[in-house]
Amino acid sequence: MHDYRSDVGILRDRRFAFLFSARTLSMLGIAFAPVALAFGILDLPGATPTTLSLVLAAESVAVVVFTLAGGVIADRYPRHRVLQAAEWVNAVAHVGLGLMILGEQAPTWALAGAAAVSGTATAMVWPALTGIVPDVVPAAHLQQGNALLGLGGNIARVAGLVAGGVVVVAVGGGWALLMAAALFAVGGLLVSLLALPRARADEAVSGTILGDLRDGWQEFRSRQWLWVVVVQFSVLVMVWQAAHLVLGPVVARQELGGPKAWTAVLTGEAIGLIVGVLIAMRIRPRRPILAVTLLSFGAAPPYLLLGGSAPLWLVVASAFVLGVCFDLFTVLWQTTMQREIPPAALSRVSSYDALGSLMLGPLGLVMAGPAAESFGPHPALIACGVVMVLTTLFALSFPGVRSLTAPPVAPAGGATSPGLPATPGSQP
Repeated sequence: MHDYRSDVGILRDRRFAFLFSARTLSMLGIAFAPVALAFGILDLPGATPTTLSLVLAAESVAVVVFTLAGGVIADRYPRHRVLQAAEWVNAVAHVGLGLMILGEQAPTWALAGAAAVSGTATAMVWPALTGIVPDVVPAAHLQQGNALLGLGGNIARVAGLVAGGVVVVAVGGGWALLMAAALFAVGGLLVSLLALPRARADEAVSGTILGDLRDGWQEFRSRQWLWVVVVQFSVLVMVWQAAHLVLGPVVARQELGGPKAWTAVLTGEAIGLIVGVLIAMRIRPRRPILAVTLLSFGAAPPYLLLGGSAPLWLVVASAFVLGVCFDLFTVLWQTTMQREIPPAALSRVSSYDALGSLMLGPLGLVMAGPAAESFGPHPALIACGVVMVLTTLFALSFPGVRSLTAPPVAPAGGATSPGLPATPGSQP
């Protein structure tokens, strides 16, 4: 019988402690920076909401465009060096953004260029991070390792959102961006101390980038459970972004009391994310992909309730459940993918996972406003919730999703069995 003390025991491992600390600091910077960037840009002379949109769009496009390249690079080179470089490039980009805002000499093209550099660095992080966890954590403790990384990241996300607003008010967006840069720089330094081997003997890659991408695609498409759930999440994330980032705030502003009400919903979700990680340390489903797909049903209730004019407390409670479901999904999915995908291709497959899951998100944002104006925010929210349910039923109709099984968990400290459990690797 395991307990939480044994789960957190892997923090005593020097390499995992470095990775955990680096990831937590990086997530703190990621949560810290958007508030600083938004208010820093909007406070510039002559800046408009369009200025902010262009800068954020440049970062978002860079993430999408370079995600596949990030997978190839992380499979070709030592993953801790890729993470180190990405963190330091992100630090340099945020130094540039901070100095431009402090000097009030910030043409839109320069801000967008620095944001695109940051987005490119971000595209390198996720494939390398997914691939590096099995290099640092013993196979029998992969789920605990993923859960602890998620716990540190979620706590940092909540702290960063709160601290970012406080620091921006106290010293301004420029200085806040320089603080975020410092967090990225220290995270990169900690990653550099991992001292992993340069490469495994089995990590052969083909001679060309296109060949590497083709091999990664073959690994991705050959597993029904993997591509089906990624297709499911591509649509689910599209309607989730529409509901969560546009339609939900519109209804909160019109009917629930404005920002305070929506902050309560986001707080409920954030607490759920932390609780979800704690549950993920304990749960060991025999059919992990069936479990994560069923957890997807938890995405719909907050938006169905908002669309149906439910009381705020009920929406907050459903947002808490959504947070629990999403973090359980993330940990189980990552662990399964790390155990099912060959190590030599893991980062490339993770990049296809991330790209497929996120590529339709901007379309949801573009469609949300016109849908709210044409049909009203309530019908649009209900439509988003219904689509979430239908996409989950779609995924459950495939035998590969329902039938993938995980072997028994190896005893703590014991040998691991071949063919350990599998979990898909990207965050919705």
